[in-house]
Amino acid sequence: MNHQKITFLLLFLSFSLLGQAKLDSIASDSLKSVTKKGFFSDKDLSLIDSLIIETQYKSPLTTNINYVIKGLDVKEIPEEKIPTNVLKERLKHLDNTSPFFIEYNPILENVINSYLKYRKKYYPRLMAKAEYYFPMFEKYLDQFDVPLEMKYLAIVESALDPRARSKVGASGLWQFMYLTGKQYKLNVSSYVDERQDPIKATIAACKYLSDLYDIFGDWDLALAAYNSGPGNVSKAIKRSGGYQNYWNIRQYLPTETAGYVPAFYATLYIFKYAKEHGLAPENPPIYHFETDTIQVKKTVSFDQITEVTGIETEMLQFLNSEYKLDIIPFVKGKNYAVTLPRNRTVNFLTKEKELYTLVDEDNAKREKPLPKYLELNQRIRYKVRGGDYLGKIAKKFGVRVSQIKKWNRLRSTNLKIGQRLTIFPKRL
Repeated sequence: MNHQKITFLLLFLSFSLLGQAKLDSIASDSLKSVTKKGFFSDKDLSLIDSLIIETQYKSPLTTNINYVIKGLDVKEIPEEKIPTNVLKERLKHLDNTSPFFIEYNPILENVINSYLKYRKKYYPRLMAKAEYYFPMFEKYLDQFDVPLEMKYLAIVESALDPRARSKVGASGLWQFMYLTGKQYKLNVSSYVDERQDPIKATIAACKYLSDLYDIFGDWDLALAAYNSGPGNVSKAIKRSGGYQNYWNIRQYLPTETAGYVPAFYATLYIFKYAKEHGLAPENPPIYHFETDTIQVKKTVSFDQITEVTGIETEMLQFLNSEYKLDIIPFVKGKNYAVTLPRNRTVNFLTKEKELYTLVDEDNAKREKPLPKYLELNQRIRYKVRGGDYLGKIAKKFGVRVSQIKKWNRLRSTNLKIGQRLTIFPKRL
């Protein structure tokens, strides 16, 4: 690809995230200046990176090579080290069967051995999530001519948690920042965050990766640019003397990006050679092909759906991660829908009238005083036991998950054994 096209795409990606006024003030002179040159000057690259940094046009990762799986205590396990000659042979096979340049080097060897030593116990759970998400990813990766191996990027980004949120505000399976998401038509409202919609976010990630490949013509560099922005990768190419192999420019990349591509390769390796390392997925809660969607006719909460249909709130949260408040809004022209297990859709449709009657009844109660069973002297303190989850506790006391979360100021449904919960049980 010629330098003028690369320049144009870089500037387009950067400028499209800014307001029109700022674009008008700098775009014309900068574009003319850059395209007259054979390659980027330091000034040009600083301009591109400043625009990217200003809009946080980057994928947040920890400052080292380890992507984080939250909520789990890491314990020391016996060290497992792959014989170097075996690893070389396996990496060579991966290199021959993918469009990435996967070559053995000590850095990658250390990352793979580190993951197998400290994280092996977590992979069965990740692999179970992958059973649900990967077929969906592959459909759209294939549609946009993006390598199917890119599905492993979502593990590095979010550990396959569609509601994952970074410290700098990136959200979803593919960790889009707000402005980057807007650029790729992922809208956010008080009720809905489309960055957390697995299908819409995957389509956006495919488009973004395709744009990055158009710039660099190399999937390894597209990966690096997904993390740090295309300006930083172009700067690293220039400072390396023009090399365009990831490993040749790695030392000139930001620290977190230097570990980002090895983290991707290590994840790819472990999933491809899972059996050889004694890894197998846990049973997935559901497969994607076992789901269906039904458009809602009124604003309805997950709690209300659970109360009428018996579908577990946790399952609704898993299948409908884009709804930030566990509420599906009814907005004319938006066609918001609930995703359900396919074997529960008939039950939902049968009880749909009952569901919307409950919605009307609850709305009528909104401005009334709290019932007597919510008085202070009626509360209990419940100690969380092994196997407890909010849906189970709510059912036991005849209340809703949202009420328990409100009473205890819980931001998520995660519980710890021994945790004390304040509950106002429903008076029979």
